[in-house]
Amino acid sequence: MIPRPEYPRPQFQRELWMNLNGQWQFSFDQPSFDREITVPFAYQARLSGIGSSERHDVVWYRRSFVLPEAWEGQTVLLHFGAVDYSCQVWVNGVHVGGHTGGHVSFTLEITQALVSGENRLEVRAEDVLTDLGMPRGKQYWKDAPESIFYTPTTGIWQTVWLEPVPRAHFRRVDITPDLDSRTVAFDYVLSRGDLEAEIEVSFQGKLVARSREPVFRSGGRTILALDKERLGRDNFTSACAWSPKHPNLFDVTYRLYEDGALTDTVRGYFGLRKISVENGVICLNNYPFYQKLLLDQGYWRDSLLTAPTDEAFVSDIQYCKAMGFNGVRKHQKVEDPRFLYHADRLGLLVWGEMANAFEFSGDYVRRFTKEWMEMLERDYNHPCIVAWTPLNESWGVENISTDSRQAHHSCALVELTKSLDATRLVMSNDGWEQTIPDVLGIHDYEPEKEVLSRRYRTVEEVLRFRSAGRALFAGGYGYAGQPVMNTECGGIFFRVEDTDGWGYTSAEGTEDFYRLYHQVVSSFLESPVIQGFCYTQLTDVQQEQNGLLTFDHRPKFDCDVIRAINEGCWQPGQRTEED
Repeated sequence: MIPRPEYPRPQFQRELWMNLNGQWQFSFDQPSFDREITVPFAYQARLSGIGSSERHDVVWYRRSFVLPEAWEGQTVLLHFGAVDYSCQVWVNGVHVGGHTGGHVSFTLEITQALVSGENRLEVRAEDVLTDLGMPRGKQYWKDAPESIFYTPTTGIWQTVWLEPVPRAHFRRVDITPDLDSRTVAFDYVLSRGDLEAEIEVSFQGKLVARSREPVFRSGGRTILALDKERLGRDNFTSACAWSPKHPNLFDVTYRLYEDGALTDTVRGYFGLRKISVENGVICLNNYPFYQKLLLDQGYWRDSLLTAPTDEAFVSDIQYCKAMGFNGVRKHQKVEDPRFLYHADRLGLLVWGEMANAFEFSGDYVRRFTKEWMEMLERDYNHPCIVAWTPLNESWGVENISTDSRQAHHSCALVELTKSLDATRLVMSNDGWEQTIPDVLGIHDYEPEKEVLSRRYRTVEEVLRFRSAGRALFAGGYGYAGQPVMNTECGGIFFRVEDTDGWGYTSAEGTEDFYRLYHQVVSSFLESPVIQGFCYTQLTDVQQEQNGLLTFDHRPKFDCDVIRAINEGCWQPGQRTEED
């Protein structure tokens, strides 16, 4: 059975495709191909069939494939979900391209290199573990995981797949809904011009907008008004808008015509969703919205950064919602589009984040910015994403308060992001030493309610706080009325396995955990200043054992109790299932 067999790009889906996951020939260092590996799992993961902790900067992959006869005459695209960190690709000995950036998807056109019958695909991936200017996130550069750093991922770690497209086809469509005007804009890029583009929008099976118009260049923009009468909704926002409680999705079909003949059909979806700050208050769809988030690092015991199954994503989201959370902050990882798809359809807010580097240089800035823009482009259409977090805790910009280049880098990322995406909140350097964020995000692992209540009583007292000994704003920057959130907190250690581990504070049993968790969460719920929190974290990850779920992604605690605490409906001493 092919691992991870599901369609890898639900936001932009064609009927014909071929999954290349499964058994590949593999080798370390040189193209000897002396062993096998199960793609899309990295060689460090047990599910790859190798599960080795050996350090190799270069790995090689090879496999063969035969194209269906029905694909003849079409342009063939080779898609990689992600390859960490850089790679070069050959088809039948012909170099067809490469990519740098270990966390985002990329596509190569391979038509001219194909032959009839069996084709041979080879990939060389390079991931230099000692390169601290490389965006790597939590992937550790030393021999064994420790502290907040984990086993690295080298090479292919998301689905590899083939797709045939006609000569005239859609390359990309950016969808920008506008809740207030009840319109949606489609910005599309085509393989060529002198075509006709058709867009149909439906809601719950009913057509609500349609257009067909000529496109003379290789791109265009269409703005469609959603038909209120066809929607038949008196309360448009609650009935049609996207939210965690009501994850309404509109279906879209794109068609492309050449000389009146249909050439390309693509299906997608969007959510009519607005995230904004109004008079210092975070609003979702124009109403104040308190965010209850979980820090989610997206690691699995046997597969590391790659989810073992598509169902694993669904399970995580369902546990989040069952425990009373309405979102996750994806931490130091650009998540698989399949997770975002399930968050879209099940209703879970997502803060999107890049993996950071640890050394600043001009080369780092160029590498990071390129990959950041590719991430924004790939994930733009997902309604679940409500915020972007380019930098975390001054990683890669350690001297941001004294080095103007590093401060400018932070500001540039914010402004660049807003120039590409005006529909979401943008952080600057989450946790401390921030520059121009939309939300003041504070990392505070204080466990005592009395201290937290006093600290978050007024904005003035908040601004006096130094997170990990660092000021909340970098030198030369200051508070400008932003909403305040605690974007990392808790981290309570609770061990269920007989292994060494750690957390920021420790619980001596289940009831003690509930007490400590209540102290932290209730402090923020009762604060007149705080507009949301992010608890660390969803799951245990290797030696870091402060998750609400185990490393096997199973609950440690009664989900109903966690939900009650999150909803402010539980007090210490209240009976639980364990009683």
